[in-house]
Amino acid sequence: MLINSRATFFTIQISIFVCCYCLSVNLFAHGVDDSTRQFLQANQGVAVFPYMYIGAKHMITGYDHLLFLVGVIFFLYRVKDVLVYVTFFTIGHSLTLLLGVLQNIAVNPYLIDAIIGLSIVYKGFDNLGGFKHFLGHQPNTKLAVLIFGLFHGFGLATKIQEFNIPSDGLLENLLSFNVGVELGQFLALTLVFISLSFWRRYASFLHFSTATNTLLISAGLMLTGFQLTGFFVTP
Repeated sequence: MLINSRATFFTIQISIFVCCYCLSVNLFAHGVDDSTRQFLQANQGVAVFPYMYIGAKHMITGYDHLLFLVGVIFFLYRVKDVLVYVTFFTIGHSLTLLLGVLQNIAVNPYLIDAIIGLSIVYKGFDNLGGFKHFLGHQPNTKLAVLIFGLFHGFGLATKIQEFNIPSDGLLENLLSFNVGVELGQFLALTLVFISLSFWRRYASFLHFSTATNTLLISAGLMLTGFQLTGFFVTP
């Protein structure tokens, strides 16, 4: 009874956190506050540490990225496995972040964010064993993480492109931004992994893994719906 009570309380906490966090921030998963917006537009030349800070801040507050990564590491018990999957994700989003900005590859921000929302749905469904149940086989998870990483990178790139950052020092600033993203990702995932490791000590982890991943699917569908609504109603 005690374990079930703890598990219920923990699941309720997750539900409240996901719903409140997603609804309390900007509707768009890659929103930028006014001070950051002004800096990006006014800065001239190389600014390594400010861009690192902006990148780290963007990742820590980027709930779409974090929800996807929570799904990725949810059933990973070893640090080595976490590093492998996160590396695939990092390679993917780093490539498209740099390519998108440097080559000025324009992608509709609503559609790319909708795909990012679907990446959360995919991982939650994968964690529930949906592919094995309905398709009879398990897709290559590492490849899926890499591919979705590419879309997440384009999501970052589309937001940066909106500000027409000066070309002076652009490459150095983008690399600094990406390093900041990785630092923010490392910090956030460390906290998540520690929390999951603690939760795994209790039988409630397996009992409520279905509920938790169902919440991930719900959050992903909600984000996707928001973005598609923006796509169809925005002139």
